Amino acid sequence: MSPEPPHADPRPALVDSHCHLDFPDFDDERAAVIDRAVAAGVTRMVTICTRLRHEPRVRAIAEAHDPVFYAAGTHPMSAAEEPMASVEGLVALARHPKFVAIGETGLDYHYSADSRDVQQISLRIHIAAARATGLPLVIHARNADDDMAEILTEEYRAGAYACVMHCFSSGPALAQAALDLGFYLSMSGIAAFPRSQALRDIFAAAPLDRILLETDSPYLAPPPHRGRRNEPAYTAHTAAAGAAVFGLDLPTFAAQTSANFDRLFSKAAAWRAAA
Repeated sequence: MSPEPPHADPRPALVDSHCHLDFPDFDDERAAVIDRAVAAGVTRMVTICTRLRHEPRVRAIAEAHDPVFYAAGTHPMSAAEEPMASVEGLVALARHPKFVAIGETGLDYHYSADSRDVQQISLRIHIAAARATGLPLVIHARNADDDMAEILTEEYRAGAYACVMHCFSSGPALAQAALDLGFYLSMSGIAAFPRSQALRDIFAAAPLDRILLETDSPYLAPPPHRGRRNEPAYTAHTAAAGAAVFGLDLPTFAAQTSANFDRLFSKAAAWRAAA
């Protein structure tokens, strides 16, 4: 009797394009969190450094775990209290084989509007570094849609660069401005919240080949974990919500968003291909 063929893995392959594995929320079980993500079908995670002085510890996590890559930059809410980043410094960090993006950077006028001038200077430095390295820029935008659209467009005209609007939850005008520049929109757990229909409509109007998935963990856990700590394994819940937005089955949506990730985060895709 011939042996039975192996069963196909029922879990669609997913990518968490933005998480914060260095945050203290994960200190007691970081390795277990990564293992749970892999068990849930998350094949790759990008952990994001938000203060450049923390880059060594973020890098160490990526070096210790094969599915984990990393990015580094100065978060806009920290721009006024951290040393100003430099293009040269970011370019130097980008030489690491698992450093796959610049940021997160951006504009946040919700909590820190008083530092908007410093935030804008920092943003432009990060854009220049993305342009110099060819790596994608990771953008945080909150309550700053007009300035964000203006700066991204102005800088793009000065020289092309790639970009993802991480955890996109802004308005349709900024979404369209980003898409017009060839940028990507990343879907977080917010898109699965019951009251987020307007945001789901924005995603539904976007090209499917410009959509990414993320958790932004430990924040913004999707249902059924809302209100608790988020983690990369929960990418699957956001993927299910995203598949419904686009009227697709989960494996098809997962495959498309993973292909989108490979296109934008080409350095991570090359690492996987070389492994």
